[in-house]
Amino acid sequence: MKILVVDDEEDIASLIQFHLEEEGFQVDVCHNGMEVLPRLEKHLPDGIILDVMLPGIGGMDLCKRIKEKYPQIPILMVTAKTGETDVVLGLELGADDYIRKPFNIRELVARVRTVTRRNTDPSTTEIIGTVSTGKIQINPTAHKVHVDGKEIDLTLIEFKLLQLFASNPGVAFSRDKLLDRIWGKDVFVTDRTVDVNIKRLRDKLLDEKERLETIRGVGYRFRDA
Repeated sequence: MKILVVDDEEDIASLIQFHLEEEGFQVDVCHNGMEVLPRLEKHLPDGIILDVMLPGIGGMDLCKRIKEKYPQIPILMVTAKTGETDVVLGLELGADDYIRKPFNIRELVARVRTVTRRNTDPSTTEIIGTVSTGKIQINPTAHKVHVDGKEIDLTLIEFKLLQLFASNPGVAFSRDKLLDRIWGKDVFVTDRTVDVNIKRLRDKLLDEKERLETIRGVGYRFRDA
């Protein structure tokens, strides 16, 4: 597994690099946001640890640009801010998970393992072969989704959510169940993370967005076509 660490604080970047390499990861480091996109054009990592506060280009803007071009790369945002607004904004821009400074290094490593495993573990795939439901076509092999013939860009989490819902139409999923199925039982995320990703997915489904229903007091359900 190759991880790109993007943090302008050299001591923190070195600490993360040391512990990840101790766990068997290959680690590359950037201290300036402007270096990241040119580096991705040459080599794509299996995951990115991205600090919010960066010189050159902010972490939020960089997250958005990376996800627009490489939606398959999981991003773990690192923020020193305590407000929920920044966390929610990061998730809405495509981040797969977040952790606040000062962080526990063991927790950081665990989160990196979780987001990269979701990207590579074939057991998390709910659908095999192209599946059509209403105006939606899902191709897991190519990691592509079309709605009414138009290709839409989904993050890894959004893609897996749609896979799960499309393979279980009419089934109600609680937030806890979605956390277990999509994020995994060993990851530290909140119900708010589920809600943000569901909203983001719904907005991208165009004319089919009404099929992703909110069930008060329960969770979410995908209505059959």
